[in-house]
Amino acid sequence: MNDTIFAAATAPGRAAVAVVRVSGPLAADAVRALARRRPPARSARVRMLRTPEGEALDQALVLWMPGPGSYTGEDCAEFHVHGGVAVVERLHAALADLGLRLAEPGEFTRRAFETGKLDLAQAEGVADLVDAETEAQRRQALSQVAGALSRAQSGWREGLLAALAVFEAAVDFPDEDVPRDVAERARPVLERLIGELEAAGADAARGERVRAGYRIALLGAPNAGKSTLLNALAGREAAIVNARPGTTRDVIEVPVVLAGYKALLADTAGLREAVDEIEAEGVRRARNWAAGADLRLWLVDGALATEAHPPAELQAGDLCVLTKQDMGEGGATDSAQAAAAAAGLAVLAMSARVPEDVAVLREMLQTRVSAALAGSETPTATRLRHRAHLSEAVERLRHALQSTQVELAAEDVRLAGRALDRITGRLDPEAVLERIFATFCIGK
Repeated sequence: MNDTIFAAATAPGRAAVAVVRVSGPLAADAVRALARRRPPARSARVRMLRTPEGEALDQALVLWMPGPGSYTGEDCAEFHVHGGVAVVERLHAALADLGLRLAEPGEFTRRAFETGKLDLAQAEGVADLVDAETEAQRRQALSQVAGALSRAQSGWREGLLAALAVFEAAVDFPDEDVPRDVAERARPVLERLIGELEAAGADAARGERVRAGYRIALLGAPNAGKSTLLNALAGREAAIVNARPGTTRDVIEVPVVLAGYKALLADTAGLREAVDEIEAEGVRRARNWAAGADLRLWLVDGALATEAHPPAELQAGDLCVLTKQDMGEGGATDSAQAAAAAAGLAVLAMSARVPEDVAVLREMLQTRVSAALAGSETPTATRLRHRAHLSEAVERLRHALQSTQVELAAEDVRLAGRALDRITGRLDPEAVLERIFATFCIGK
């Protein structure tokens, strides 16, 4: 981190104000070169920015934040300039002329991680906070930035150290006056830790869905009303509606907010014997998306006279929606209701063209989403990566409990600790760090 980086911290495009951040050993020189005088620490001053040749750039608000009391832990500065594209580009050029370089995605937060201002779990929370679209996502991300997962990991690690001390006493002092059952005394500690880690791992799945969105698939035969219902729930024309079968060929995902949580509605290709390769691929994708969804809505045109056949992807607890109720009732209604009862599905008869019916369905979906994602506490673990490390730690601790050799049990406890350390980045290989921080936006 010997070089000095800069980047716009605000979104590109026309705006009232743009913020350009600088971090690194040349930050103070850059401020003096452009603003002539450096403001007092952690203070803002209005300065006319000029190039070393005297060319006026813009009148700006300049902030100076010396390390280690800054976001990155390094000397930092911010230039708050007018938000025109030309102003920002000219300021970038002036900083580059001074020997600074444009930051990579996530590089500011990575420097905060490398200087110890944040651990890896908190850094991931920063990325989630930037990406938050719903109130639930904001609360969850803010909890992680505040160190909820880090504090939990620290507590688990203390328990592991206590258990490891017991094992190592038996290993290192076999001839001393150490009780023979000393290793067995670690069992309650390890069993408690296993329970806590399993609970955190199970809750991580909820955290992942809060981050990524609750997935709802609309399934059914062609012309069952899937696209019409998707548009009604989304409140806009997100999918093409046409009477021609096979209009929808690919999965159309539309994000919506239900009960304060992000949800993904997916309009899928009509399930039937495909007439060409493109439609066959659409049907395959529809079935794959539905298989991984949290909830499936089986749409049946209730006005049809033909018998309805439930998709194989349906699961108990899914919902059968009898559509087009404003067009009368046909034989498909009875067969769909019978199939739904056999599969353990709730049934709702409605028309997507009747606002009151759509409101009833939306309320049902909000109840499902809230029941699945709400909890008394915010999840501590929120990513698949967290869940994988928790699972590895649990596996190692189970091995330790089953081991008949104290030395091997002690090694399993050590490996469990290493798995937990990876959550906060104490033991992360460079490739993992590169992948994580590459998901950040430039300037953060």
